[in-house]
Amino acid sequence: MTTVTELFACADEASGAAVPTGRAAFDRGPLLAVTGASTTVPLVDGTSRTYANLDCAASAPALASVAARVAEVLPLYASVHRGAGYLSQVSTALYEASRQSIARFVGAREDDVAIVTRNTTDSLNLLAGVVPEGGAVLVLDVEHHANLLPWVQRSTGARSGTGRVATVLPIAETVAATLDALRDELARRPYALLTLTGASNVTGESLPLDRVVALAHAAGTRVAVDGAQLVPHRGFSLAASDVDYVAFSGHKTYAPFGAGALVGRRDWLDTGTPYLAGGGAVRDVRTDRTVWQPAPARHEAGSPNVLGAIALAQACDTLAALPAGALEAHEQALRERLVTGLEAIDGVRVARIWPDAVDPVGVVTFTVGDLNPGLVAAYLSAEHGIGVRDGRFCAHPLLARLGASHGAVRASVGVGTTVEHVDRLVAALTTLLTRGPAASYEVVDGCWTVADDTRPLVEVRGLDHLAATAAAACGPALDD
Repeated sequence: MTTVTELFACADEASGAAVPTGRAAFDRGPLLAVTGASTTVPLVDGTSRTYANLDCAASAPALASVAARVAEVLPLYASVHRGAGYLSQVSTALYEASRQSIARFVGAREDDVAIVTRNTTDSLNLLAGVVPEGGAVLVLDVEHHANLLPWVQRSTGARSGTGRVATVLPIAETVAATLDALRDELARRPYALLTLTGASNVTGESLPLDRVVALAHAAGTRVAVDGAQLVPHRGFSLAASDVDYVAFSGHKTYAPFGAGALVGRRDWLDTGTPYLAGGGAVRDVRTDRTVWQPAPARHEAGSPNVLGAIALAQACDTLAALPAGALEAHEQALRERLVTGLEAIDGVRVARIWPDAVDPVGVVTFTVGDLNPGLVAAYLSAEHGIGVRDGRFCAHPLLARLGASHGAVRASVGVGTTVEHVDRLVAALTTLLTRGPAASYEVVDGCWTVADDTRPLVEVRGLDHLAATAAAACGPALDD
C-alpha cells in the first residue's frame, strides 16, 4: 500500500525552487509561532491528539508575537485622543502608530487613509456608504457575502438615479472570458466602483488584479479589493497595484482581537456619510447642525478598539518581517501537497472556479463522495483532531455555481500549519472512504455531532453548560 510520504514524494518539489525539497520539505513545520499550536483535543476513542487547525480561512490563531504584544501594552491601556493623563497619551500614540503600521503593510500611498474597523464586513459596509450618490457599483457573483450584500442592500433609487445602483455580473467559465465580460460591462455604462475578491474564500483563486485595475481605470472606475483572504497570505500593495481601496480582517491576519481595516483614497472617505454618529467623529455639535471630522475620525465614532489595532499592527509587522517569498513558498508547498493528496483519493473532488486561474492561496474546498459535508467535518474532528469548515462559506451563489448547493468541506492553511496536519487530513479521508467512521453520528438542530458523545470538555471556565447548548448555538449548517 502506498504511504502518505510516498504519495507526496514530488509534491513539494513541484511548488518551485524556493521550497525545500526531499526530506526537508516533508519535515516542513510552522513558518511562525502561533498560540495554541500544542493544544490537544479529546478523541472519541478515549485518546487525545494535538489539534490540527485547518480552518485558518475562517479565523486564524493569534501569532505568538501578537499575544506577547497585547500582554505588553495592556497595563498601559487608557482612553485615547482626548485624555490629558500620561497613559492616555501613551495609548493614543500606540493607536496612531498602529494605524501607520497597518497602512504600511498594505502599501498605502502617501495621501491614503487607514480606518480601523471591526473586520472586512464592517469595512466594506463603511465603503458602501461613501460611494457618491448616483454612483453605480459593479460586483461579481463569486463574492463572499461581505462583498455582495452591502452593495445589493444599498442599491436604492435605481429609477430616479439618486441612489447607488449595484450590478451583479456573472463570471464566465475561464479567467480570460471573465476579463472580457468585465471589459464589456465597464464599457456598457459608467461605474463609480468595481469591487472584487483578492482571493476566493472558497477556492483561493482570483482574477489577475493588474489586468482588472487596468480595465477599470481605463473606464474611469475605481477598484476595491476584499483582501480578507489575500492580505494574510500574499504580499499586497495599494501603491504597486494601483487598487483604490482594500479591506481586511485582523482575525484572519493572526490578530483575533476584534479589529480590521479599510485603507484607500481619502476623498470619498473625507466627505461621505459618517459610518457611525457619535463622539469623536465630530468637530462641533449644536442642536440644529453638526460639523463632522474628516477621515479617519469621521468613521471611528465612539471609543476605538485600541488593543485590537495594536494587535493587528503587530501581526502586520511580523508578517512584513518575513524573508521575501517565504510566506508564499510555505503556503504553496502545503497547498500543492494537500491538493495532490485529495485528488489521489477516489471519491474526493476538489472545487475550482476557473481552469486557467494561477497562484491560488492556501484555501481548498472539496466534496467527499455523497457524504454530507457536516458529517465529514464532525468525523475529522471527533476521530482525528482536525478542524475544518463545512457549509456554504458565506458564498452561496458561488457554491451553487460549483455544483455544491448543499455545501462542501474546506481546508485552509496558514503560517502555523505543518506537513503533518496536511498528511493527517489526507489519511483520515482515506480511512473514512475505505473503512467508514468508527463512531455513530447524528444531526441535532441542523448540526452533525457524535451520538452519545462522552468526550470530556476542556477545563476552562465558562463551558459548564456547553453540552446542553452546543447544538442550539450551532445553527443550520447550510446558513454558514
